[in-house]
Amino acid sequence: MTEDRSHPYEVVFDGRASKEPAKLGEPVARRVYSAVMGSAREPRPDECRPLTGYPGPWRIRVGDHRVVYATDDGRLVVVALRVAPAARSTANVEPAPG
Repeated sequence: MTEDRSHPYEVVFDGRASKEPAKLGEPVARRVYSAVMGSAREPRPDECRPLTGYPGPWRIRVGDHRVVYATDDGRLVVVALRVAPAARSTANVEPAPG
């Protein structure tokens, strides 16, 4: 899954994903932010998985939490869609635009 990109992706927090890390407490929020910002260099690291049942979004584990995100390879953008505890991470996730 490793891609060689000379230009990093832009990272955008969409909707409630922009507010969710602050609710997790500072240590967890830092780890989440670091994982999401790391996706600017490598949008599909080896530990990411496709989001089951949705065409397009990916998920990555950050401790007991999951970050659900989509990529737009044409525009080099990673959009964080949801940040939540694992049990709730896929609730109310809209499918990525096709």
